Amino acid sequence: VQLQAFGGGLVQAGGSLKLSCAASGTGFTTHDMGWYRQAPDKQRELVAAITSDLITSYEDSVQGRFTISRDSAKRMVYLHMNRLKAEDTAVYYCMTEITRWGRTNKIRYWGQGTEVTVSS
Repeated sequence: VQLQAFGGGLVQAGGSLKLSCAASGTGFTTHDMGWYRQAPDKQRELVAAITSDLITSYEDSVQGRFTISRDSAKRMVYLHMNRLKAEDTAVYYCMTEITRWGRTNKIRYWGQGTEVTVSS
């Protein structure tokens, strides 16, 4: 299983970005998917998550500005980020939990990270 994230970049405060993440490989089913971020000198934190039933949850500071979505058939997860703030600057990591066919234990995989810089 490999996760490839893309879509980061430099944007002015108030602007928008869309992050995408694709899971590739064979023989597995995706379950919960999400986005985390890690700012310099801070711990990695959950930004948004989405279940296979499309139930979403958000970190308080992004509620109403960010939207997470997924295309389960394509094994993709997206993060639409609007009204970006300087404090959103971080490396964003996608995550997915998978089960391999014939097994029930969930395994978590991470993408390589994509950098988002918001200039004020």
